[in-house]
Amino acid sequence: MRRRIVNLILVLGILLPSIFVFSSPVEAEEDTIRIGLEAAYPPFNWTQKTADNGALPIEGSNEYANGYDVQMAKKIAKVLGKKPVIIKIEWDGLVPALTSGRIDLIMAGMSPTAERAKQIDFSDGYYQSDLVMVVNAKGPYADAKVLEDFSDADIVAQLNTFHDTVIDQIPGVNHLEPMSDFSIMRVAVQTGKADGYVAERPEAMAAARAGVGLKMAELDPGFETSPEDTQIAIGIKKGSPLRDQLNEILATISQEERMDLMDEMNILQDKDDDDRDGLERFLSNMKNIFVENKDNFLRGTAFTIIISFVGTVLGLVIGLIVGIIRTIPPSLNKGKNFFLNLLKVLVNIYVQVLRGTPMIVQSVLVYFGLLQFAGINLSPMEAAFLVVSVNTGAYLSEVVRGGINSIDSGQFEAASSLGMTHFQTMTQVILPQTLKNIIPSIGNEFIVNIKDTSVLNVIAVNELFFTTKSIVGGNLMYFETYFITSLIYLTLTLSIAYLLHLVEERLADPGSYSRVNKTDVMRSAN
Repeated sequence: MRRRIVNLILVLGILLPSIFVFSSPVEAEEDTIRIGLEAAYPPFNWTQKTADNGALPIEGSNEYANGYDVQMAKKIAKVLGKKPVIIKIEWDGLVPALTSGRIDLIMAGMSPTAERAKQIDFSDGYYQSDLVMVVNAKGPYADAKVLEDFSDADIVAQLNTFHDTVIDQIPGVNHLEPMSDFSIMRVAVQTGKADGYVAERPEAMAAARAGVGLKMAELDPGFETSPEDTQIAIGIKKGSPLRDQLNEILATISQEERMDLMDEMNILQDKDDDDRDGLERFLSNMKNIFVENKDNFLRGTAFTIIISFVGTVLGLVIGLIVGIIRTIPPSLNKGKNFFLNLLKVLVNIYVQVLRGTPMIVQSVLVYFGLLQFAGINLSPMEAAFLVVSVNTGAYLSEVVRGGINSIDSGQFEAASSLGMTHFQTMTQVILPQTLKNIIPSIGNEFIVNIKDTSVLNVIAVNELFFTTKSIVGGNLMYFETYFITSLIYLTLTLSIAYLLHLVEERLADPGSYSRVNKTDVMRSAN
């Protein structure tokens, strides 16, 4: 039985290169235009479950995107004679997605700052706003009117935006570390972790209308900004001929039409305030969120399990191959020994590099970097399988190497005295025992992968964490939604831990496996 398992793993190792199918470089279809946005920044863009109110489907998802950006994208695409395709991408991934060719335009409430203009081009503005503050409707700053009212307040803004640079205009302010997105900042203000966050007027209005206890504080005098800072423009690849076309189209859309569209999108965000008791409201919100989004939660959970399982299995294959290579004894043949040492150096570099860099960084490099610099176009799922597999392989190779080294050296000597090659010794004698001994470590890596797949949201993989962020982008109920997600993760990890415990008990039973038969060993040696 053990020999069959080892042989199966080795066969998988041989077939591993064919698991990942590399597509040709991205070539956008002539009749489509790919729009990148977060779908989590109402009223500019958000995620919803249906196509109501003119929403567009999000590519690779069963969800839809709507908002001012989406409706403006539809107007532009119509004039261009193209079909708009919505690509949901994390804020920090938008510029890499554009420069690598994964999207054609960024329409995500982005300001054309001088820093961004070094990497990409921008159209003329398609919306002009001003900065305000979002505060807790029942907090000490609910009646703030001027910047000085926020002296000694804890104020935060979104990472990598000019909003973070204006906070220091407030005298005596406590400038908090910037946060990754508006969903996190909203819950920070709701829970008192921050007294307020900087936002553009439309976003602040949407937060105030969402019925989650937030209020827009208009400031007079307010923040000092330049027109380009508060302007919203379309991001375009450097030197793209689309720039002139976009400017011509935007020139035909009047300021009145733009304001009416923004008002319409803000009205869609209206929700009644919930005056119920805190715990009652929390439990009721959790129930409603799960019922309304159960299909999305299940879909995200399924993707998480599939990616984690496949990544762990393929990672084990890689780990076995690398672990075996690193334990091959030196050869008496100088030529073979040179290539063996070279191979060991290469696999050692692989192990150290993969273990020494975060998976989230590896994800960005693989998904965007391979396309931009090598012309290899991986889908988010293909990139996910690749990243998780090679990352897991690096960690499990050390586990395998330790398992092999834990086997008594006398067994190697006995196999060698019978004339067995190193490969035969490994497959027939050592690896069956090694696999049995490292089952707990393999299971632990599987559990780690269940949780670590959450970093794949940076490349728009529809795993559980990415799905949760989509739901939060629509309902603005950050804490309730993530509490549901934490329960799902906990259920997954506890279930897997229990199953692994049953496997360990089964393997601990002497009757569950057979000893290596001496006759089989002699037959293998011959």
